[in-house]
Amino acid sequence: MGRSNPVGFTPKPDLTLYQERRDLCDNGAGRAHWWRDGADVRERWDVVVVGSGPNGLAAAVTLAAAGRSVLVLEGNATPGGGTRTEALTLPGFRHDVCSAVHPLGGGSPAFSRWPLERHGLRWLHHDIPLVHPLDDGRAGVLRHSLEETAAGLGADGDAYRAMMGPLSDNWPKLADAFLGPMLRVPRHPVVLARLGLAGITPATMVSDRYFATPEAGALLAGNAAHSFLPLNRPLTTALALALMAPAHQSGWPIAAGGSAAISAALLGYLHELGGEIRCDTTVRTLGDLPPHDVAIFDTDAAALAAIAGAAIPRRVRRSFAGRRRGPGVFKVDWALDGPVPWTNPDAHLASTVHLGGTAAEIAAAEAEVVRGRNPARPFVLAAQPATVDPTRAPAGKAVLWGYCHVPNGSTEDRTDAIEAQIERFAPGFRDLILARAVRSPHDLTADNPNHPGGDITGGSLAGLGLIARPRLTPHPYATGNPGIWLCSASTPPGAGVHGMCGWNAAQAVLAGTPA
Repeated sequence: MGRSNPVGFTPKPDLTLYQERRDLCDNGAGRAHWWRDGADVRERWDVVVVGSGPNGLAAAVTLAAAGRSVLVLEGNATPGGGTRTEALTLPGFRHDVCSAVHPLGGGSPAFSRWPLERHGLRWLHHDIPLVHPLDDGRAGVLRHSLEETAAGLGADGDAYRAMMGPLSDNWPKLADAFLGPMLRVPRHPVVLARLGLAGITPATMVSDRYFATPEAGALLAGNAAHSFLPLNRPLTTALALALMAPAHQSGWPIAAGGSAAISAALLGYLHELGGEIRCDTTVRTLGDLPPHDVAIFDTDAAALAAIAGAAIPRRVRRSFAGRRRGPGVFKVDWALDGPVPWTNPDAHLASTVHLGGTAAEIAAAEAEVVRGRNPARPFVLAAQPATVDPTRAPAGKAVLWGYCHVPNGSTEDRTDAIEAQIERFAPGFRDLILARAVRSPHDLTADNPNHPGGDITGGSLAGLGLIARPRLTPHPYATGNPGIWLCSASTPPGAGVHGMCGWNAAQAVLAGTPA
């Protein structure tokens, strides 16, 4: 089952392999593999992974490290899925195509066990993970230090400390529970119960009744909005806390050089282990796969149902195909003539800035999206990597990344609405725009079929969507066919650049988990 490293192979962490050279992947044009010439000598693979997003690559690395022969197939010309960095606007400006800031990446139990630094990955930290400005100049500020965060929230300092302290202190144990299948006996039940007791309450209720200041309420609501759910739903607080707790431990880092560095490092380590990848290889049916023992799909659950057809049981296929879609996103990347002129001074130091005003405003905007309407004032998530990474823009210039939530498949241009929200908290922003690149839900789907209708979450979290991912089962990565597995964001723990869906799926394969 195992294989040795190719003769003469040397790890290549240089990002130019990812961004500028097409020979990172074998595209069938005269190369059998990335690092060697000659005919393809392998006739059968232990594992074929379909999709090279962070979950697919994490599954591939896990299985290659266990001695399996692994081939990754990627439909695009460039690997990485949503974890890519490209020149979307002007020469010298480097933009993250999808993911930009990684609250669950820096401390990922999967990533942290591998020597990704040796393959070029370097995490960068802003002075402040998150700022949520308000109209009067004040802001909710999520700092690395829990004590400093609490101190900045004034009258809500004690309440914040009481809520977040135990979760932050126990984040490694909490991550073990939160970043795996929900329907299992937890290894740290007391810690998980603490999150459950605090988190089952809707975010609107916590922001209104638990916190007294608009800064603390807005800070919680903005993080809860990452769920793509109405904030009056149960468990929205839990999702907010699961984002805020790691800010006080591993932070909310970005990858030096862009999110592409994460993919490049995973690929570098995969190649060191003997794994291989081929791009420009679309898989529409199981017949498109080379001979193999196990296939793992880093695809949307509905896409796997279409590819596998009758090879997986009908009940599973119907469950996958019937997954409820989450709202979409409308994304804009800007090349700027200088840093964003935020009115709040802390916002200049933050990796992420939440723009939407008070908790009530955010809740109203997100409720409109779920009702199928675009709010006049959307909740906007913005990231400014160039403030700590000078490779992202020419000297004196800047890049800004941002998106808002929209109804799935929305065709409305939200550029003006997004820029108005930024201008609201950074007067003069529009004067700095040199160029912009706009991606609608349609564009996102065309770029990555795993984002149908602009849904970047792998399916809605509404109802049992957090627990029953992609179906109600203690074996969420299995399909009913022992040779076919799912490892995308449609499985636990869901969206985010952490690799845990892939790592969990690979562990299930190695353990012989019932299909």
